This record gives sequence, C-alpha cells and structure tokens, in this order.
Amino acid sequence: QVQLVESGGGLVQAGGSLRLSCVASGRTFTSMGWFRHAPGKEREFVAAISRAGSSTYNVDSVKGRFTISRDNAKNTLYLQMSSLKAEDTAVYYCAATTDWSVLVGTREGEYMYWGQGTQVTVSS
Repeated sequence: QVQLVESGGGLVQAGGSLRLSCVASGRTFTSMGWFRHAPGKEREFVAAISRAGSSTYNVDSVKGRFTISRDNAKNTLYLQMSSLKAEDTAVYYCAATTDWSVLVGTREGEYMYWGQGTQVTVSS
C-alpha cells in the first residue's frame, strides 16, 4: 500500500522559513514533486526531483527561495522554503510516481500518488 504523508506546514510571517517533509512508503519512487493549491486558483507545480536527486526543477516563482531534496534511505522528500511571501500561502501536496520514464515530472498527470496535503500560511 502506497502512502505519502506530509508534515511541516504551519503559520509563518513573511520573510520566514519552513521545511516540509513527505514520508513515502510502499513502492520505489522515481520522480517526486511538490504542488500547491491556493484558494481561488488551480493546483500548480512547485518543484520536482529525480530518483537520485541529481536533477531538480523549480517553478520560476520560487527559484532562489525554495529547495527540493530527498533522502532515499529515509524514504523522505523535503521542501525547504525561505523568504516566504503571502502569495506562497496554499495547501502543499507531495506527489510521486513509479514510472521510470519520468525523470523530473512537472505535470500533475505524470504523478500516480499524492499525499493529503499540508497547509502553509504566510502572514504579511
């Protein structure tokens, strides 16, 4: 049984930092990623990382502020978020796939498994 369990969300002031974690179990996952869903908006891609961690991709709006990483020994995906802005407020979702043809997935349709989400609220 596949499970993706996120943690680390919360309330933070603008300019602050948070680190999200996602513990993944049940399969060997290739690409893993983070998406977010803000009120009134569609869910959007944030960042993704390859199986070995050697390739990553971030959406332009978070480049230089967010860093995605993974520890395969701990089956855990991370998103280090710094210099947070009010517009980063959203529910953040962890996503994973077992498709070896997906190196660094940036589209929702490339992911087979999703976590339940963790709320990040940035106060201005």
